[in-house]
Amino acid sequence: MLKDLFEKKTIRGVPKKEENLNPNEQGFYMYGQNILRQYDYKILCNEKYLHRVDENYPILAYASSVGEVGLIKESFYRSGNNGAFQGLFPKKKYSLRVMLYILASLKLHLKISLPIKDGEIDYEFMEKFIAELEAEQIAELEAYLTAAGLKNTILTAEEEFAIENFSSQRFEKFLLKDLFNEIHQGRRLKKDDQISGKIPFVMSGVTNCGVVGYISNPVAKFPKNSITVDIFGNTFYRGYNFGAGDDTGVYWNSEKNYSAKAMLFFAAAIEKSLTGKFSYGNKLRSSQSKNFEIYLPTKDGEIDFEFMEKFISAVQKIVIVDVVKYSEEKISAYRQAASK
Repeated sequence: MLKDLFEKKTIRGVPKKEENLNPNEQGFYMYGQNILRQYDYKILCNEKYLHRVDENYPILAYASSVGEVGLIKESFYRSGNNGAFQGLFPKKKYSLRVMLYILASLKLHLKISLPIKDGEIDYEFMEKFIAELEAEQIAELEAYLTAAGLKNTILTAEEEFAIENFSSQRFEKFLLKDLFNEIHQGRRLKKDDQISGKIPFVMSGVTNCGVVGYISNPVAKFPKNSITVDIFGNTFYRGYNFGAGDDTGVYWNSEKNYSAKAMLFFAAAIEKSLTGKFSYGNKLRSSQSKNFEIYLPTKDGEIDFEFMEKFISAVQKIVIVDVVKYSEEKISAYRQAASK
């Protein structure tokens, strides 16, 4: 039973303000004043200590209102303004792969079903099963990077210039309503009313970039090359047609064909301007955002789209360097293990 593997804990959140954190001899952090900001560390609060989660031995978090369970495998911050953290803490240390197997079982069956060998939980099978799934995903990633031409990570002279001169680039304010002639809120669609299909459905949150499932409901579809901003200010670029819930605003321009890289820059600028300003008690609606200001690079008084293109291209290559390295290392390691 699940209770044989985990114990349930409810942990109160940390007030949403600057805290003073000093590590004790065990490596935990205690309350103090004005040393670290809220966004510098993601942490767990337990009574008077702020605990970190060991990424190799994660925990399960759940939302009791909907029964959803998620995995926390790194340090985690929970704002006091967002209530308490509820989690299932392992009674002994399970590996990341074992926890992924358990999480998948819970999500699939709404109860836990685990492999057994000689009357005991077969952890070895779980490790191998998840390792094989990882190998399949890494192979798909490798194929995608090659097909999309993303394995070229060498910066051009123009891209290097954009990175090196970003801090000295001139930026000016622009209103969202001047950038997007289409600003709309999505439609409410309860989970019980969602019909399985092929349309990505976006709601508030950052997991899977806000995509909660794929539907076929006859709801209003929004066009690709759009930006979504949810009630908390989480912002994502959408390069595909999609549907959206009423907790998500959608922004695009039907008269100007902005490039994908320009839209990615817009999305980053929007999120930067909204960070920390919205919460459950102060939700953002798209109708309120038309006069919001964001900063964009300019040249001769106009938006410098060329600079934006080069900068985003450079950032993509810099990020892809680590992805390519990760995929190559994982594939090499798996092939070596398989050959033994």
